[in-house]
Amino acid sequence: MAKRVNVRIFENTEEAPNDWQKTDEYEYGPHWDLKYGENPQQHADFYKSPEMIDYEVVDDKQLSYNEINNVVEVTNIISEFYDVNAVAIVSHSMPCGVALGRTIEEAYNKAFDCDPIASFFGTIGFSQKIDLNVAKHINSMAVKVIVAPDFDEEAFRLLRSNLFLKIVKINTPLRKYKSYMHKSIKMTPFGTLVQDLNKKDLSPQSFQIVTKAKPTKEQIEDGVFAWKISKYTRTNSIVIANNFKTEAISQGNLNPVRGVEEALNTACDTSKNAVMVLDNTLPTIDGIYAAAQGRISLIIQPGGSAKDKDIIALADKYNIAMIITKVKISRS
Repeated sequence: MAKRVNVRIFENTEEAPNDWQKTDEYEYGPHWDLKYGENPQQHADFYKSPEMIDYEVVDDKQLSYNEINNVVEVTNIISEFYDVNAVAIVSHSMPCGVALGRTIEEAYNKAFDCDPIASFFGTIGFSQKIDLNVAKHINSMAVKVIVAPDFDEEAFRLLRSNLFLKIVKINTPLRKYKSYMHKSIKMTPFGTLVQDLNKKDLSPQSFQIVTKAKPTKEQIEDGVFAWKISKYTRTNSIVIANNFKTEAISQGNLNPVRGVEEALNTACDTSKNAVMVLDNTLPTIDGIYAAAQGRISLIIQPGGSAKDKDIIALADKYNIAMIITKVKISRS
């Protein structure tokens, strides 16, 4: 039985609180059936959105509920880097490795090196055409889904021969992808939450360097790279990056200081001279002590803590540059 969902949004004004005017209407038609939702005991449906990108699943293989979520997340990330060679790896709707490279193969190797274990059975997104060398590596490991705008002929033929693999081809140019990102809708027993998606950009003109130590151009570029990834992590995330490669991604920690320590432990020696980006405010000086021990060169965070002055003073003591963005990008 086919089903359709219709969502209408009404607004009023202070001058006419009882005069509700319809401002938006979204109709969601049936797309394809899903075997189940996030878990086997949960029923799920997949609907067409009013505005969708043009894409295809090669050989009409069916994506699962969780795979669709991974495809969305990985495409969100690679769309941030549509004009360069970028590769993102997502598992359980969370990024576990992202990198840029002079070639798509270099970007792929760097991204895979971020967390090889988490990359297994993950979803991998490519901002540019996949070549034969990358296809060979993909077929040598357990990858569930790949997402890319194009493929070399030999690479495509090799990937299609992998019966385990699902291939999603993005036909809409990635530079236009964000124009299809609108609102998130969450229905709860208390009511329905509707919010805009986070499409905020960060540029060197929009942040403030608050320390005596000044970041280099290369550190700022690494910082902006890591900040873009941080938008798609779970709340209280820490992204450590160096040379356009994530060295560690810690996310979902209720204790932000523990998140910093976890990220630095994962990065280990690669944290030396790396940048560290926080999606939320650094609340205490403990994070600076941990960053100094990891020899972090630059910290980017929203600021706004009651301890900001102490945090900045301690960063000065350890010669760590700090940028305050005044932009929170936390995500539950």
